[in-house]
Parts: sequence; C-alpha cells; structure tokens
Amino acid sequence: MKKLLIPLLLVIGLIVVAIAVFGSSYNNFVQLEEDVNQSYAQLESQLQRRLDLIPNLVETVKGFADQEQEVIDSVTEARSSMANAGSVEEQAEADAELSGALSRLLVVVENYPEIRSSENFQQLSDELAGTENRIAVARQDYNGSVTEFNREVRSFPGNMVAGIFGFDEKEYFEADTGAEDAPDVDFGTDEE
Repeated sequence: MKKLLIPLLLVIGLIVVAIAVFGSSYNNFVQLEEDVNQSYAQLESQLQRRLDLIPNLVETVKGFADQEQEVIDSVTEARSSMANAGSVEEQAEADAELSGALSRLLVVVENYPEIRSSENFQQLSDELAGTENRIAVARQDYNGSVTEFNREVRSFPGNMVAGIFGFDEKEYFEADTGAEDAPDVDFGTDEE
C-alpha cells in the first residue's frame, strides 16, 4: 500500500503544479489579450475622431479653394476608405492613404493665405494636429500591447498554453511600404 501511495502523491503533485503553471499562463493570456483589445479600441477612437474632423476641414477649404477639387476629392475618398476598413491591416493601409491625402490638402492650404487666416480653419487644424498626435500615441500603445501578447504566445510555457487554448499572434498596426516618403504634390503650376 505504501509503495502505491508515494507514486500516487507524486502524480497528484505534478498535476497540481501543471494546473498552477497552465492556469496562471492562461490567465496571463486573457489579461494580455484584453490589453490588446483595449489599446485597439483607443486607437479606433482616435481614428474616428480624425474621421469626424475631416468633413469640417474639407468644407472650410472648399469654401476658399474650389479649383482644388481633386485634392478635396482624394481626402474624401481616403476618409471613406478609412471608415470602411475592417482588419488591422486594412486600417493601416487606409490610414496611410488618408495621411497622404491630408498632407496634399495642407499643401493646398499653404497656397491660400486667406484659408490659413480663417479662425474656423485654425481651430480645425489645431484639433486635427492634436488628434494626429493622439493617433501616434495610440498606435504605439497598441503595438506595445501586441508585442507583449505575441512574446507570450511564442515563449515557453506560453506557447503550449496558446496552442491548447487557441491564442494566436495579433497583427501590428504598421504603415504601408513607402509611408516614410513624403507624398508628391503637383498642381500643374510648373511653367513649361
């Protein structure tokens, strides 16, 4: 009887240790996944704020610069793409497109001093600049949460728990290739 008791206690002890390790790891995954979700929600909130500001900015510019319709249309189309993006990758692509379109719009503004002097434009421009900063911080926070989560998914014993419970690596919010280059803006003003 005593010979069976020692192996039985050893097996029970190993089971208790395994449950403690895997249970702790599982709970850590749940917490990290919630951190990723919360960071993503903050990022989406800031992207939505920017989407809400853009129509007002476009309308302000429209009133002064009707001949720049192509640039205004590109901002409107990019905003629509951003609003309809579903996955993190689609949102990152749409974000890069929108940032480029906004850059072209701001070049138009530089050509029209009366727009820059408009109080309404100044206020919207300041809000947009603040929002862009918030978006940058939210991207960093989201990607930081993803890094932490993915590190846990790939390391031991987390990789075992991730495999058992279906925790997969998360996507980073990355800029498109070439996003580091300033967009080319040409209004056909070059003299031939």
